[in-house]
Amino acid sequence: MPDQSLPSSPRVRRATADRHFDGLADKFERGFYSTERGQVRLELTRRLLEERFANLPAGEVLEIGAGLGQTALWWLTHGHQLTLVEPSVEMRERAQQRLAESAEQGILAESDLTRLAWSSEDLQGFAARTEHQWPVVVCHAVLEWLIAPQQGFALLAGLLAPGGVMSLSVFNRDALAFSNVTKGNFDKTLEDRLAGWGTGKRLTPISPLRDTEIRQWASDAGLEVRELTGLRVFHDYLRSREPLSSTDMEKLLELESRHWRTPPFVYLGRYLHYEIVRPA
Repeated sequence: MPDQSLPSSPRVRRATADRHFDGLADKFERGFYSTERGQVRLELTRRLLEERFANLPAGEVLEIGAGLGQTALWWLTHGHQLTLVEPSVEMRERAQQRLAESAEQGILAESDLTRLAWSSEDLQGFAARTEHQWPVVVCHAVLEWLIAPQQGFALLAGLLAPGGVMSLSVFNRDALAFSNVTKGNFDKTLEDRLAGWGTGKRLTPISPLRDTEIRQWASDAGLEVRELTGLRVFHDYLRSREPLSSTDMEKLLELESRHWRTPPFVYLGRYLHYEIVRPA
């Protein structure tokens, strides 16, 4: 495990506003979900949810950030009452379309969609107007798109009920640095120019995060990190850029899920997933 006493390096800030995805939904879908790395992330996330959360009793779930509805689909198929918060019109429409198509295909029942409520607010606006707390809070790949992710985490913590569990994933700053070094981007890494600008069409997160930060914020909020899992601990470092065969993909997924909690590999995951609990 990394030395938790080491301070974070000075961080170069670029973005001036939170990043939402209106006008970028097509690029978001191509860049994050249609690629091989996107499919690996989705499959590993599905396996993680099945392993860690499938036995939760059906109840209220709050999800911050709709994505394209993949995670929402998982919670609905497991019988939960889902509140989905997504400020981007385009992303809401994509997620709604995916869930409607899932009902048409029989993956969901039409009645399952009645257990879904939507909010068009961002995290800050939603948290400001509600006093309700949820037994399950889900937030995947959202904090890294906020200019103030520590404040965002504090808001998530306030939405989690006593005895509740949070499923949180963030874009890993240390893995981003490691990847840049392997590509020869020495100056960029030395000068800590890793974060995205938050403008144009590029989709590098504006606030990639470190494990030490999440653990400190959880402690400050009175929460406990119960499990850390690295997602894509190997895939992003493959030398070949050629698509994997189906046989090699199965082997890779086996290696990923075998070592996703094994030091040092866990800390190289492009995404870090945290199972966080609030003591009852």
